[in-house]
Amino acid sequence: MQSSGHRFRDVEHHPLPSSDEDFECPSADVEIVDKIWFIRDPCGTICAVITWLLVFYADFVVTFVMLLPSKNFWYSLINGIVFNSLAMLALSSHLRTMLTDPGAVPKGNATKEYMESLQLKPGEVIYKCPKCCSIKPERAHHCSICKRCIRKMDHHCPWVNNCVGENNQKFFVLFTMYVALISVYALILCCFQFVFCIRDQWSECSGFSPPVTVILIIFLCLEGLLFLTFTSVMFATQLHSICNDETEIERLKNEKPTWERKLRWEGMKNVFGGQPSFLWISPFSGIRIRRLISRTRKGGAEFDV
Repeated sequence: MQSSGHRFRDVEHHPLPSSDEDFECPSADVEIVDKIWFIRDPCGTICAVITWLLVFYADFVVTFVMLLPSKNFWYSLINGIVFNSLAMLALSSHLRTMLTDPGAVPKGNATKEYMESLQLKPGEVIYKCPKCCSIKPERAHHCSICKRCIRKMDHHCPWVNNCVGENNQKFFVLFTMYVALISVYALILCCFQFVFCIRDQWSECSGFSPPVTVILIIFLCLEGLLFLTFTSVMFATQLHSICNDETEIERLKNEKPTWERKLRWEGMKNVFGGQPSFLWISPFSGIRIRRLISRTRKGGAEFDV
């Protein structure tokens, strides 16, 4: 018996065996399409909420503790616009990563009827996941948290409460990039704030008392260093995986590639979409406004797990 992380050979030849009870999947398990993707995982939901709260905390300290009390109007205005824009892009990327189907294989599609419609050639091998009763494409792996097989699954990240896979890897890369940028930005502003407060009187550099100001800024520095370390490592790891056309799971399992690897530039274009443009760094690309409006008019959004 193979381990659960490996593919299970189900059918090798046509015609399909009619007496194989293990092959049949209940029709009720077949996925209902056109739903909004959301994983109902308590741990992941808590981690996602914590992520948003930490970003809001950083935005609060930067805006109300360091920028608004500043006597330099243009310093406050320019830095406020840039920092809040980066924070908005980071949270938008997080939201797209969390609510985008990472590439889930249709659940319960390993039925005899569907197999017969594939018109398999003699000797052709297919694989079925015994956990979600779906046909497993090449490079797909089963996630025990999402309870689905995910195409080109890289890993499951609790901080975005979702798997990182074929369809949402771009948004995860953007999330790590923008969080790393706001972390660096916040650390630089903290350094300037300490210089301003030491040079001037502490009571005049912030609307809060000096002890509270110091505590808020120190906590922001610790948060910035932690986020910068985590996201920069993840950002570099994701770019390495994209350029090598190899997911983290495939690297850890040391799987020999049975697919034709894309060139580095082709891999980047495949993940970020087409030729280089501003859409590469936009978490809003691919949003269909009309489709969202039509869903709302039909009675609200549905959620899938």
